Amino acid sequence: MAGRFAPRPTRATVRGGQVVVPAGMPRQAAAPGRVRLWKPGGPLDLGLVLGPLRRGPGDPTFRATRDGSVWRASLTPAGPGTLRVAGYGGEVRGEAWGPGAEWLLEMLPEMLGSADDPSAFVPRHRVVAAARHRRPGLRLTRTGLVLESLIPSVLEQKVTTDEAYRAWRLLVRRFGERAPGPAGVGERPMWVMPAPRTWALVPSWEWHKAGVDDKRASTILRAVRVAARLEQAVGMTAEAAQARLEVVPGVGPWTSAETVQRSHGAADAVTVGDLHLPGIVGWALAGDRHADDEVMLRLLEPYAGQRHRAARLILLSGHTPARRAPRMPRGDIGRL
Repeated sequence: MAGRFAPRPTRATVRGGQVVVPAGMPRQAAAPGRVRLWKPGGPLDLGLVLGPLRRGPGDPTFRATRDGSVWRASLTPAGPGTLRVAGYGGEVRGEAWGPGAEWLLEMLPEMLGSADDPSAFVPRHRVVAAARHRRPGLRLTRTGLVLESLIPSVLEQKVTTDEAYRAWRLLVRRFGERAPGPAGVGERPMWVMPAPRTWALVPSWEWHKAGVDDKRASTILRAVRVAARLEQAVGMTAEAAQARLEVVPGVGPWTSAETVQRSHGAADAVTVGDLHLPGIVGWALAGDRHADDEVMLRLLEPYAGQRHRAARLILLSGHTPARRAPRMPRGDIGRL
């Protein structure tokens, strides 16, 4: 029976942005959308490229289906849209629905890493080289959408991933709208995240019910009030975009890095201030499970310009120290 089932991903590989995309199967008929075909210039793994955009297995804006497709529901500058992406014989087929369909199809190549240059990365450690060899299809996505990555990143501040994923799921389903096209119907419809004005009108008790404390809720409310200015950061360099994001009180280096990694495809935006990442990088590169941010940044110096890619490969390698302490306790202020 060996090999019948895919290995269960570890916490590290999930954080590295790995999503299992099932092998292709015949697709059920659906209302046709607008279509774009694109041929990548090299190996492309949809699960690795788009995996960082999924916020937990129950994310209502993201789905990997049995026919080998990845679905995304997004709030674009042109309005809500749904995108289905699938690979066939070295070619990618994108199909989109809704007012944002044209925008999503225009962004399809960048979303799949066309602006990324994997050849610029030179492994300096054996564990990194091995991880890169096993995953030639890894490219860094660039969504061109800031708020879409900023809000869930704020929700993930200083809480367990389970708490953050639950809050994102509840708030999107409660205040978002159904995804356009076939993804928005059926027993498990997909949802588009709320517009900035809708986020601003979420009552305080709804944040509480979703388990979001006042500090994170206030940060999101401050961000959506200047949503237009934040979205303009897409046209900036990743460093300038981080600086603009960090002007919002409550958005620090951790949150800004997590955002531009997705919105800009920032290859060098390493996440600092993380509870686990320094120890994982320290263990993989130097056998130091107690490494802090300073040590992590020193170890990643040989990858200057590509530090985020190096960190992702380390996470995907599964080369992590054994757990020696209890898990971070999960809280739920919604029960109080």
